[in-house]
Amino acid sequence: MTTTTRNNRMRRPKKTCPITEAGIRFVDYKDERFLARFITDNGKILPSRLSGVDARHQRQLAKAIKKARYLALLPYTRGHTP
Repeated sequence: MTTTTRNNRMRRPKKTCPITEAGIRFVDYKDERFLARFITDNGKILPSRLSGVDARHQRQLAKAIKKARYLALLPYTRGHTP
């Protein structure tokens, strides 16, 4: 068995961008429920390899999440009780 055949079998199918599928042109920082899908339980931004978002939308997502955090629309951390 050659390495190319082995690599083709091991490769996962490419994920499609959920933002492109939804027909969203620009990620809005005011849409809290949508942005919360791309944040972990600890409040970190999900990487594009896990979320399936392409590079252009990942940059828009990061900016929108950071802006929403700054304006107190999203928490910086989740589940933290004093």
